[in-house]
Amino acid sequence: QVQLVESGGGLVQTGGSLRLSCAASGRTFSTYGMGWFRQAPGKEREFVAAVSTSGGSTYYADTVKGRFTISRDNAKNTVYLQMNSLKPEDTAVYYCAAEVDAEAGRWDYWGQGTQVTVSS
Repeated sequence: QVQLVESGGGLVQTGGSLRLSCAASGRTFSTYGMGWFRQAPGKEREFVAAVSTSGGSTYYADTVKGRFTISRDNAKNTVYLQMNSLKPEDTAVYYCAAEVDAEAGRWDYWGQGTQVTVSS
């Protein structure tokens, strides 16, 4: 079982920055693909970014490409999401997720979420 705990959300003005963190329990963190998702009120959860087990490969939704950066520190069992040039449409609850088997096509573990609010 893996527990994921997000932190770093908050209220920020348009154009501002936030860095989200997701701390994972367990000794196999480095074997999991990690991702960030978000869900705005009245909308479905959507993919934001993902990073491979080593951190060497990253993937982004078109809506955040060039503004957000995902990274991980396997020594600290933590994945980060640096968010710059924030827009009101980035307002959502942000969730981190862990992927045990990249070929299975599913995210196996989820955190409880952290709220990000961008004011205009």
